[in-house]
Amino acid sequence: MAQPENKPDSDLPALPRLGGRRSSYRERVADALRAALIAGELRPGEVYSAPSLAARFGVSATPVREAMLDLAKEGLVDTVPNKGFRVTAVSDRQLDEYTHIRALIEIPTVVALARTADRVSLEALHPAAREIVTAAQAGDLIAYVEADTRFHLGLLALAGNAHLVEVVADLRGRSRLYGLTALVAAGRLLASAEEHLELLDALLERDEQAVRAVMTRHLGHVRSLWAGGEG
Repeated sequence: MAQPENKPDSDLPALPRLGGRRSSYRERVADALRAALIAGELRPGEVYSAPSLAARFGVSATPVREAMLDLAKEGLVDTVPNKGFRVTAVSDRQLDEYTHIRALIEIPTVVALARTADRVSLEALHPAAREIVTAAQAGDLIAYVEADTRFHLGLLALAGNAHLVEVVADLRGRSRLYGLTALVAAGRLLASAEEHLELLDALLERDEQAVRAVMTRHLGHVRSLWAGGEG
């Protein structure tokens, strides 16, 4: 049964927070819905009602409806009067462009962190990296995407450029990783998840060459994932 819509946030089921920021329950619901979009669990062209999504996430319809309106402003869904929200389609060309821009931004930025990031800040990212591995082991795609987002945006934040983080967050939100389901079925998502720990090890060792290699390989997997392949 759906919970009363006026129930205080403290009594609602917990949803993960992204980026270590304080956020409203509406924002946390939007984070979970965005992760479901990226993971391909909400499919392009499909219409979803707020009550059906609320039942799926175990929350009331109001924060879901409000969160979907936020996603509509970002162009991730379209409103369908009297029915709900339709997930917008993203072309192969758009996804290629998003991945290309991410590579141009993220690879040199993360390589530079091998020289500039302090050890304590890098070590602080280990919990998120381990959460990615745990989610992969459980086959929980939404938790995987949420932890992956928290890890990568947290890592980029160490460069001290908030606008850069915002740009990458937007690109990630517009991407689709349809191949995650196939990787889970094949038992191969764990290997991709463990790349995050490999990347942290390379950063802590100040090995710029290894950092570049891991980042290049990792973003190459993103390209294959949105296409539904393994890579």
